[in-house]
Amino acid sequence: MERAIFAGGCFWCTEAYFLRLDGVNSVSPGYIGGNIENPTYEMICTGNTGHVEAIEINFDSKKISYMNLLEVFFDTHDPTQVDGQGNDIGSQYMSVIFYTNEKQKKQAASYIEKIFNSFKDPIVTKIYSEKPFYMAEDYHKNYFNNNMSQPYCKIIIEPKYKKFINKYELLLKK
Repeated sequence: MERAIFAGGCFWCTEAYFLRLDGVNSVSPGYIGGNIENPTYEMICTGNTGHVEAIEINFDSKKISYMNLLEVFFDTHDPTQVDGQGNDIGSQYMSVIFYTNEKQKKQAASYIEKIFNSFKDPIVTKIYSEKPFYMAEDYHKNYFNNNMSQPYCKIIIEPKYKKFINKYELLLKK
């Protein structure tokens, strides 16, 4: 088992994508990168703690590669938007890869170099070494699947999720 940690905006969205991938055993929403221990959602929403909303992915690298995860990560959020994703604005939504080993660090840098010219604007995704990961409150876990009728899920997540399902059909759990 390996771990990957990605921050790509609202963790309700990113969690939904990665939960569907074959070889991904678990996805946990949480907070990482800040300057206080055990932050809460209310604390990080202020933008003052230095934390970002992130997901910790436990995956079987024999079934899905870290490079596949990077592809999904970069394809399911805007890596050119500074401090936000769409209407979710603030430093807690910035794009960050937290590598858990040197191989991941090299692969992340190499992947960004490979796709750099694919975007009109520069990629602003940061690459940082792993920091303490604090699990989000229970109500954030599997949020999209448990709250599909909630307006944010219907309007913001669902359209992107449908595109993801169509594009990555071969990587999905059966």
